[in-house]
Formats: sequence, structure tokens, C-alpha cells
Amino acid sequence: MVVVGDIENRIRLDKWLWAARFFKTRALAAEAVAGGKVHAGGQRVKPAHAVRMGEILYIQRGPDQYIITVKALSDRRGPAKEAVLLYEESAESRQRREALGEQRRLPQLGSPPPAARPTKQDRRRIVRFTRRDE
Repeated sequence: MVVVGDIENRIRLDKWLWAARFFKTRALAAEAVAGGKVHAGGQRVKPAHAVRMGEILYIQRGPDQYIITVKALSDRRGPAKEAVLLYEESAESRQRREALGEQRRLPQLGSPPPAARPTKQDRRRIVRFTRRDE
């Protein structure tokens, strides 16, 4: 449900973050806001901060940082296709997240996982090899 009326032109930040699917629960959203992981207009805010359309939010979620502009308000969590319509991510933010994601993937490509678990004999060899210096 997208709210457009004059009276309902604001919604709690934690509720909006939950509806926009940045966090799985409202409790996680409120915890992130209270922990300083979400800034509105460059300033730290509280979970009850009233989000307005056109407001710029900085959201830190793990190693990724999102810079978004609020496009619509909603107090209900809908499908992901509807949630994407609530905000617009800046091009700079998207490029930075994709570059960081690529950097996280590169080391994994260099060392593929082993084909199978080590056998008991292999584990003994590994232990002998690693304890040889002791």
C-alpha cells in the first residue's frame, strides 16, 4: 500500500526500511538505525524518524553501503517487485557495491574448494605436516 495523502505523508524509518526489504524484520531495522547504520540527510537518526518522499538515506548493510532516495512511502511489506519501486539507488552507490562484490568473488575463484573431504589418512598427513615445525 503506497501512502499518498496529506495526513499520511510520513512513516517511521524502521517500518519503511522493513517494507522496502532492506531488513528482514522491523526489529532488525530498528536495531540497525539505533546502531548508527542508517543516516538520513547525512545525520544519525532514531528508528521513529519520519521518512519523507525525496529524502536521501545512507544504509550500511554488512560491507555494502546503499545511497538511496525515497520515492514512495509504504507501511506494508509486499513483493520484492513492489519494494523496489519505493526507492531509487544512486548510480555511484550501485557501481561501488558491484565493484566490492567483484573483489569479494575474485579470491574464491583462485582457490576452488577441494573435490572431497580429507580421509582419515589425509588428516593424519596434514597434522604431521603442520606440526613438523613445533
